[in-house]
Amino acid sequence: MVTGGASGFGRGIAGKFLAEGARVMIADWNGDTADTVAAELGALACRCDVSKGADMADLAATATTAFGQIDILVNNAGVTHLPGPMEDIGEDDFDRVMAVNCKSVFWAAQHFVPLMKAAGTGSILNIASTAAVSPRPRLSWYNASKGWMNTATKTMAVELAPNGIRVNALNPVAGETPLLKSFMGEDTPEVRAKFLSTIPLGRFSTPEDMGNAACFLCSDEASMVTGVCLEVDGGRCI
Repeated sequence: MVTGGASGFGRGIAGKFLAEGARVMIADWNGDTADTVAAELGALACRCDVSKGADMADLAATATTAFGQIDILVNNAGVTHLPGPMEDIGEDDFDRVMAVNCKSVFWAAQHFVPLMKAAGTGSILNIASTAAVSPRPRLSWYNASKGWMNTATKTMAVELAPNGIRVNALNPVAGETPLLKSFMGEDTPEVRAKFLSTIPLGRFSTPEDMGNAACFLCSDEASMVTGVCLEVDGGRCI
């Protein structure tokens, strides 16, 4: 199960899992796009607003019907606010960021963790951000939401380990996704150069980068790895 799987990092993760032989369901608030991408990749699709408990309950039920058991859940769906002084970010923007980036993980715990506990196994991957480790100015509440994600990952990992459930996170640097322009405020060569100057390897991350890292952390090859927040960032957080 990959939330926000119809574009960006989520699509890259879904594609990699499919290439490795997994059966995948893409969940996205844009149902039409989810259907189109799922048809292209060979996945299933489900429209879901991850900030709403009823939608997440329906998603869990739909996935269980389709697959019988949920082995991997990737909490990838996320949003940001436009760059600006923290005191100027409106309440609506703050609430939206927290609902999609944080409350979605709460709802996932409510509706997917019991299924994994019953099975005695499972892997959960939360997509956080380098913003959680090395915050950029003017993205204050987005940064805070991703810091929350890292802490949630560790607390979930330590609590769920006895149930055979591993929980990890990825901290990607800015990538070529639909959110990039929102992070930068404007997409110009000058702004891109400024962002790239903070990444030692000199490029943005790609959906394929995230797919490769996600596949490892969710695989049996990482069976001794839990509570890790892996930076996939070209050296940004060094």
